[in-house]
Amino acid sequence: MESMLDMFAEAFREPETYRAKRPNQAYLTQLLARDHFIALAAVKSETVVGGLAAYELPKFEQARSEIYIYDLAVAASHRRQGIATALIHELQHIAADRGAWVLFIQADRGDAPATALYEKLGTREEVLHFDIPVAPKPRP
Repeated sequence: MESMLDMFAEAFREPETYRAKRPNQAYLTQLLARDHFIALAAVKSETVVGGLAAYELPKFEQARSEIYIYDLAVAASHRRQGIATALIHELQHIAADRGAWVLFIQADRGDAPATALYEKLGTREEVLHFDIPVAPKPRP
């Protein structure tokens, strides 16, 4: 998992996000043990060259779930080799085994390679995404 975080830091060019406040081994072990968290790694010669982190979200309106791909990346030196597609295909099998009905993922505007991959695999939906800050309840 730590190697995958390093690969994400390089692939996304976000070392602060993936290295500055990295969780300790106990946290990562607990996360990996949770049923709703899915982590897949593509490994070549003992090096993580691709990774996917996803969350299974149980639904309330029907007895089913969705799987949200939170992060998906491939090391720059290993792109255009089908690694991201293979990771998504593996997740599709996992989702089917779990009874999920759909996978979904976000892409940033202007990220043409990601958008092209996702359009090849699924249906595009135009949505708006909002980050709402956490607000602790005021103390009396």
